[in-house]
Amino acid sequence: MLLKDLMVIPGQPGLFRFIAQGKNAIIVEHLETKKRSSVFSSARASSLEEISVFTESEDLALGKVFDRIHEKENGGPAIDPKSDPGKLKLWFGEILPDYDRERVYISDIKKIIQWYNMLHKQDLLIRDETENSEEGGGNDAGDVAAEPEAPEK
Repeated sequence: MLLKDLMVIPGQPGLFRFIAQGKNAIIVEHLETKKRSSVFSSARASSLEEISVFTESEDLALGKVFDRIHEKENGGPAIDPKSDPGKLKLWFGEILPDYDRERVYISDIKKIIQWYNMLHKQDLLIRDETENSEEGGGNDAGDVAAEPEAPEK
C-alpha cells in the first residue's frame, strides 16, 4: 500500500485508509477498527505522502523516515512512543541526525513512532520503489492514459 492511500485526520486518533471520493466528502476506513466514516474537506485530512520532517538541509518525506526506522530496527517495531522524551529524542537523532531540533517537537516524534508501529502491526510497511517496479514503474498519470486506449471503435 502506498502512503498516498493512508491519511491522518486532525482530532481523530489513528490512521485511515482512503476508500472513495464523494461529492462533499471522502470515505475513509480506520486501519485498526475497520470502521468506515465520511470526512468533510473542512477536517483538513492529510495523506501521509504529503507529510515531511524538517531537517537542517531540506525536508525529508515521511516515507523515507519510515525506511530509516525500518533499517535501524531491522524490520521490527520502533521504540515505545510513551518512553521518556529524552530517550525518544536520542533515538530519533540516531534515525535522522540532522532533524531540526527547534521545529520538530516531541509530539511530532511520538506521532511518527505511533504511525510507524501501526503500519508495522498491520504489515503495511512497503517501500514505494518496490511497488513501482512491480507495477512496471508507472505512475498515476500513466495509468489514466492507458484507460482511454482500451475501448476501440
